[in-house]
Amino acid sequence: MDGILDFTVRELLRAIRERKVGAEELVRFYLERIERYDGRLNAVAELAPDALRRARELDMRPAGEDMPLCGLPVLVKDNIDVAGLHTTAGSAALEDNVADADAPVIANLRRAGALILGKTNMTEFANFTSRGMPNGFSSRGGQVRSAYRADADPSGSSTGSAVAVSAGFCAAAVGTDTSFSVVVCAAANGCAGLKSAAGTLSGRGIVPISHTLDSAGAIARDLDGAMLLAAAMGDGAASGVTPAAPRRLRIAVNLANRDKISPPCSEEGTEALLAALRAEGAELTEVNRPFSPQMTEIMRCEFMHDLEEYLASSNTKRKTLRDIADFYREDPSRMPYGITHLEGALEASGRLDDAPYLEAMAERKRLRAEMAEELKDVDACVMTGPTNVMHVAGFPSLSVPLRMGEDGTPRGVILYGADERRLLAAALAVERLVPGVARPAL
Repeated sequence: MDGILDFTVRELLRAIRERKVGAEELVRFYLERIERYDGRLNAVAELAPDALRRARELDMRPAGEDMPLCGLPVLVKDNIDVAGLHTTAGSAALEDNVADADAPVIANLRRAGALILGKTNMTEFANFTSRGMPNGFSSRGGQVRSAYRADADPSGSSTGSAVAVSAGFCAAAVGTDTSFSVVVCAAANGCAGLKSAAGTLSGRGIVPISHTLDSAGAIARDLDGAMLLAAAMGDGAASGVTPAAPRRLRIAVNLANRDKISPPCSEEGTEALLAALRAEGAELTEVNRPFSPQMTEIMRCEFMHDLEEYLASSNTKRKTLRDIADFYREDPSRMPYGITHLEGALEASGRLDDAPYLEAMAERKRLRAEMAEELKDVDACVMTGPTNVMHVAGFPSLSVPLRMGEDGTPRGVILYGADERRLLAAALAVERLVPGVARPAL
């Protein structure tokens, strides 16, 4: 069964459909790997007690039943509701929150035939707890570690989901992304990550930071697998995309902060990719879009409002941001890295009609229109140095595995665009031009 680890999501689905491997057999395989290796990785927060029963039911399904992800074992980030399992966003303050129902993105996955194996650990409150907190740490789950190297940065905040895919604990995983929490996390762990355009996927049943910026996202070993998962979470908009011909591609290169490139991105790898695109006949242009400061104000203002809206219908006894902050203040050892982001959000009014918030949203609208015009004839834009503009604008973004770094950890390339289907077609072409990464040796 170890050969299963070399299967893409599409190959695995074909094997299930052709009855070459059973759903129950697959679930047992992944559960055994989690039992064997997760003690040192700490990627999995909780296992679904009904996973084997559901797998048996799928194995008895009628042949030919139309379920695009039938039997595919999937893990889910711990800020997304899965009926009967805890939803804590990594916070010990929410450890009493057991979901009554699936979030819509999970209900959609189940309808498509996906098997929910359980929940993954994450950076607490999706990295909106404290400035000093390391990636992958949470008060409830502890520290998630990279499958490549114990001392490597596992990135955040969909840390457990990306490490689980990297370590072969599931076929694919669901994360969430406000600003790089899927795409960079996937890149750091040798995976492909996809964050669809803002508003594409339902945010209900997900512990939020910002309804404007948040999105569920998909992580798999290859981009096609992430696309299949994302399509099943929503309306299938990402399905049916095929790789573009490189000679027809028009690629923009965002030069902003190019001198500050750092892992999991790679200057040498990006340069090699751009050279390969040129050699294949792609047309390259340049843009310069640095950080947009509006993201901070939008998150700070929306967090309390959105969090308390989620908490109001949840099963936790703590219904306000102040309740959660007080939980940590009563015993600071519960969060050794502090709660600076939570306190900053408490200082905001939580109202969405305050002048600073309205100004930030107006600037976002202006930036979005300007970037849409700038990229209207571009298939994809390559990020070379740190920038958040794609997330502020709400454009789709993704990462594909690029190459291995000299330190033994993976490198990836991040792309974004104004048109999701063109972006995906370009990224599938890019994926064929790069060396790719090795699986971690566990």
